[in-house]
Amino acid sequence: MDSLLLHRPGCRNKAALRAREVWKDELISPGLETQAMEIRFYHVDVFTSRVFGGNPAVVCLLQDWLPEELMQAIAAENRVSETAFVLTDRQPYPLRWFTPTREVELCGHATVATAYVLCELARIVAADELSFTTRSGELIVKRRGRDFWLRLPVWEPAHWDPPARLLQAVGGEPLETLRAHYAVFVYENQREIELLVPDYRLMESLDAPPVVATAPGDDVDYVFRFFAPAWGIDEDPATGSAHAVLVPFWARRRCKWWLRARQLSNRGGEFQCEYRDNHVWVCGSVRLYAEGLIHLP
Repeated sequence: MDSLLLHRPGCRNKAALRAREVWKDELISPGLETQAMEIRFYHVDVFTSRVFGGNPAVVCLLQDWLPEELMQAIAAENRVSETAFVLTDRQPYPLRWFTPTREVELCGHATVATAYVLCELARIVAADELSFTTRSGELIVKRRGRDFWLRLPVWEPAHWDPPARLLQAVGGEPLETLRAHYAVFVYENQREIELLVPDYRLMESLDAPPVVATAPGDDVDYVFRFFAPAWGIDEDPATGSAHAVLVPFWARRRCKWWLRARQLSNRGGEFQCEYRDNHVWVCGSVRLYAEGLIHLP
């Protein structure tokens, strides 16, 4: 599978090796019988109109859950921000997400990726609305033409005093520091976000929560970057779940409920967001990069 995937800097090789070794040890344990297994996967780019943009995700189609250690090993081997595992034989569709180092509570782009795969590639779903059961509760995705709209929960940010070393690691001089699942550092303008050069190893050593650095955009409502070294991702390219906290914040600041946002990563991410019915809606376009089979002994 690696030959089909691009290696994305920022994922911890040591974590990938550790996860692979855990599964390898189980395979070679005395007396353990194994059976060949093939898993259909799709590698797509989300929140972008072009391949090699947005955020890559791998979607694995399953009939039953694999052992957690195996799913983590597959995610470590894939070396993308998130690998999604979905059970395709029941509704709502059970869905789980793994970074290269851990299972996460919520992942926006991999949920949009899964909806796209089920509707457009595997053609398992003909309906324009999909429902997923996840660790964050029920998530809804609606298809409108070629776009997919993800309904996220609302995470209201509150004032937070971060550790001094975390402020040092992220850099710059934020005007406000907030937290709602993620830490949110608010800066004065887009240029300050662009110039941030975080100390990822320091952030990782602090075991800090992911940090969203955000500011008003020059030609969009807001811009942001997303740093999560403790999760095996130094900088995430295009983070859908970040809007669960960013949209409520910027909707009030901008006095508007329809917002355009841009993620200032190397790959870039473009977002249309709507704040209505006490939910956040995020629109994503998806492009297929690769598909194939994972072969397990």
